[in-house]
Amino acid sequence: MAMGGGSVAGVIVPSVKSEPPEPATEGLASSSPSLPVAQEPQSQLPAPDSAVAVMEVDARGNDREAVDAASLDKDVLCPICMQIIKDAFLTSCGHNFCYMCIATHLQNKSDCPCCAQYLTTSQIFPNFLLNKLLMKASACQIAKGASPVEQVRLAFQQGCDVSMKELDSLIVVLTDKKKRMEQEETESNLQIMHEFLYCLRRQKLEELNEIQKDLGYIKEDINAVERHRIELHRARERCSVKLRMLADDSSVKTSWPSLMDKRNGSSIGIMGAGSTQNRLPDLQATTTNSLSLQKKDSDSQNTQVGSTVARKRRVHAQFNDLQECYLQKRRHWEKQAHKQEEREGRNVKGEGYHDGLKEFQSVLSTFTRYRFCVCLVCFYLFIFNQGLDLNMLILLCVLCSRLRVIAELRHGDLFHSADIISSIEFDRDNELFATAGVSRRIKVFEFASVVNEQADVQCPVVEMSTRSKLSCLSWNKYTKNYIASSDYEGIVTVWDVTTRQSVMEYEEHEKRAWSLDFSRTEPTMLVSGSDDCKVKIWCTRQEASVLNIDMKANICSVKYNPGSSFHVAVGSADHHIHYYDLRKINQPLHIFSGHRKAVSYVKFLSNYELSSASTDSTLRLWDVKQNIPLRTFRGHVNEKNFVGLTVNSEYIACGSETNEVFVYHKAISRPAASHGFSSDATDGEEPGSYFTSAVCWKNDSPTMITANSRGTIKVLVLAE
Repeated sequence: MAMGGGSVAGVIVPSVKSEPPEPATEGLASSSPSLPVAQEPQSQLPAPDSAVAVMEVDARGNDREAVDAASLDKDVLCPICMQIIKDAFLTSCGHNFCYMCIATHLQNKSDCPCCAQYLTTSQIFPNFLLNKLLMKASACQIAKGASPVEQVRLAFQQGCDVSMKELDSLIVVLTDKKKRMEQEETESNLQIMHEFLYCLRRQKLEELNEIQKDLGYIKEDINAVERHRIELHRARERCSVKLRMLADDSSVKTSWPSLMDKRNGSSIGIMGAGSTQNRLPDLQATTTNSLSLQKKDSDSQNTQVGSTVARKRRVHAQFNDLQECYLQKRRHWEKQAHKQEEREGRNVKGEGYHDGLKEFQSVLSTFTRYRFCVCLVCFYLFIFNQGLDLNMLILLCVLCSRLRVIAELRHGDLFHSADIISSIEFDRDNELFATAGVSRRIKVFEFASVVNEQADVQCPVVEMSTRSKLSCLSWNKYTKNYIASSDYEGIVTVWDVTTRQSVMEYEEHEKRAWSLDFSRTEPTMLVSGSDDCKVKIWCTRQEASVLNIDMKANICSVKYNPGSSFHVAVGSADHHIHYYDLRKINQPLHIFSGHRKAVSYVKFLSNYELSSASTDSTLRLWDVKQNIPLRTFRGHVNEKNFVGLTVNSEYIACGSETNEVFVYHKAISRPAASHGFSSDATDGEEPGSYFTSAVCWKNDSPTMITANSRGTIKVLVLAE
């Protein structure tokens, strides 16, 4: 039965050099081409040279393990599959093949693959001798690669004759070997256990030493705080005693009217009884004023006590984070003190608060100043289904929120639909704030009117139209009426808010420009970053860029250091923050690594503190002076959108893709407060379909402006 397809024949006919057949084989094939298989004399079948070599080695009694695939002649390989022959069959022309190979070949062609002589299936015969030799060679190869245990097992399986005495000696050897191995394994386990316990003891001793040092710091700080409290108490007591002495001094009470009488040219004797009656109303008025003052002092004390209790509750609510902050600062400043002692060779400790305690006191006072709430009670009630549904949870969280809404307005109007607000910025004096987004318009609002004049629609005081969607705004820190914008076409424009006209327009970026920033120390300079992987430095007095930094990844954010006109931080899509000195742009001063996704924002809290936001749902704080990471903040959700980032000297605020705003204290890793735009969703819309898109602190104030992707703007304040 023939198989169709020339490809099969092409595969099974290898390019092998054919050899001339032996004379005896040729004679046999030519004289009797149709000789039946039963009449074929097996003794006349020729064996290949390799098979003869194997038989000679076996006859001489040499080691059979030397016979392996590497020592076999190429004739032992099947000319068709080029593997060691399996189920060897010999042709009438004297060539050996695998049975399946030659049978498949003869279904397509009637010739020998080696010599092309006419051949049919009736002219191939099993080569039993070669099969036996190849099986022995394979067994020797397997035995050579086997372990001693496997060799012994194979020997017993093959029926090796062993006496009882030999078996006993073998069992003794194996038993001794087993005991030694068990002993070695036990010793190894004990050694591992010993090393583990030793490392554990060392670690616990280090922890104990650290705890003892921390206890020493705490004891020292407790004594310092108690001394300070005693001093304040004594000062207050001295002040109270003086006030009581002044109030109870009868000589003052009697001498004051006589002095007045003398000043009026009268005497006590002349005034008589009428003067006493005239003095009674004055004394009653004085008494009434004293009582009112005491009442006010009492009310003030009660208010202060209530405020103190509330602040204590806030401390206990974030106790673990505050504890970590205290220890971190205390240890850091203790190391600095030791370095100073070693450098100066004297004891630098003095009376009063330690530097670490002073710094932590500042953190504690700013953190507990506002009524932060974690809402853990609401969360646990909802999780454990204690009669609290989702709507009630949202209501309680709104009531518990310590970010209070003081104003709200819509960015859209009757002629324009709601839009994503990508940037909000306050001007130099915090009197105006500007918004921009996909509406292609820059709107400038007066902050005081937005807060004080509550209205459904707030009209901007200035409005400027652009050609493309806007991505970022930046007010000039010196010239009040100058504001810069970047858009989706890569155009950087400087506007005059007073005239509503563009002052400069730069079109060097080839793709969308995501970010720009005016320098605080050099108001004519600004920096921009774009999807074309370039950072450009501009001067408002020139029509072309001053510097150009070509990077390998998209630029998401740029920011000048507030204390320098030469240092710029660049947030990139390569997950890093590149910190440049513009005087040496061939390479960055430092590359801050830690984020797992693109860095969407960079902002400076101070001249040496840099905050960054990333789409890995984290914020990070860096020290650009020592080039070290300080803290990682988690709590918000940010995986794909620009959700905004704003900072002041103490707090960091960012948006979230859960349509919320989160506030972090720079010393605490968890959110201190949050506010949701959940009430902004209309019927049929899911609250999660929107996200917070822009945030901005008012300078040196607990007030913040936020906006979301639906165009809603809210003015929030941290409640005290």
